Amino acid sequence: MKVYVLNQNGQPMMPTERCGKVRRLLKAKKARVVKRCPFTIQLLYETETHVTQPLTLGVDAGSKHIGLCASSEDRVLYEADVELRNDIVGLLSARREQRRSRRNRKTRYRAPRFDNRRRREGWLAPSVQHKADTHLAVIAKVCSILPIASIVVETASFDVQKIKNPDIQGAEYQQGEQLGFWNVREYVLFRDGHTCQCCKGKSGDKILNVHHIESRKTGGDSPNNLITLCGTCHSGYHNGTVKLPAQIKRGMKFNDEAFMGIMRWSVYNKLKDIYPSVSNTYGYLTKNSRIRNNLEKEHYIDARCISGHPKAVSDGTVYYMRKMRRHNRQIHKCTINKGGIRKRNQAPYEIKGFRLYDKVKWNGKECFIYGRRATGRMDLRTLSGEHINASVGYKDLRLLEKRKGYVTEVRKEG
Repeated sequence: MKVYVLNQNGQPMMPTERCGKVRRLLKAKKARVVKRCPFTIQLLYETETHVTQPLTLGVDAGSKHIGLCASSEDRVLYEADVELRNDIVGLLSARREQRRSRRNRKTRYRAPRFDNRRRREGWLAPSVQHKADTHLAVIAKVCSILPIASIVVETASFDVQKIKNPDIQGAEYQQGEQLGFWNVREYVLFRDGHTCQCCKGKSGDKILNVHHIESRKTGGDSPNNLITLCGTCHSGYHNGTVKLPAQIKRGMKFNDEAFMGIMRWSVYNKLKDIYPSVSNTYGYLTKNSRIRNNLEKEHYIDARCISGHPKAVSDGTVYYMRKMRRHNRQIHKCTINKGGIRKRNQAPYEIKGFRLYDKVKWNGKECFIYGRRATGRMDLRTLSGEHINASVGYKDLRLLEKRKGYVTEVRKEG
């Protein structure tokens, strides 16, 4: 087991595997525990300057997972797989709906104002900004416990137009599918021949609407999520009396590809402003290194290849982390109970001294609190959501770590 060490000034030193010495230092009050996972201590006495090995941190950037690996030429000193949040778009849409409903219900009509909508230079959408900030935060966490000399980031690029049309060339990149049309609606009506795609004009209704195949909240306003319906079929579908043909499905999604295209240089340039030695690599080089060294396809193993040390030996310890929502700002539930009672949505922060996603120990197992009751009964699960026990009394639990922005689980691989 590796123990990460900080000097008296909080600067990272090389980790140690001499657990006996660490135990004696803690017992003699010559060191204190800074973090439990990964286990990190800080020395409380002045030490001589120790020679550190040149460590490289490989970062496999992604829209759903981040792979991290800090290694020297022969040893892996830290590996992690970080799962990012993907609920921000839905939460923002729900907030927008609730605010609109509240304003319509409780206030007079107010004309929209656009003088407070200016966006600063370098603005990113909230969902993209959050993921970019998470990349920077997890890299900073590793640099706070290890003396990282250089950082290598894989910056993936995707040609979305090439994915849609493999034969695209030259000036065709400047001539998108909506070329010559005033807006998306006009293009969709032209694409569908100004004909209802459900009844093919049999209803006789000449009014045409553009319908979202998936809701606007999840599918957006891209042409591959829109279809032409007559007014009769459109209202019938929303009333539940009309079903769309089975062949009507939305086209390919490019959410992850678009995110990587927006985020990759934003993260890379910010890293260069913070750290002295930052470089980038590309996915085909990572894949080539992984295959040549006969390694499995995992995010943290890709990060090991990115670091330039694919043959570095690992002890199998991998830190699995999930970025968690910190607060629930919704005050009341959307559904109204009988008698016009609006039930509060916010539960108390602590019940019997425990919070949601606290790491606890029960029956010899380390797990997380996924649900709480006022009686003190807790729902215990692993980080991946596997059920341990749905109803455990709080007196049978031992608190290991209070919940933070990240919850971490240690696994032994291989």
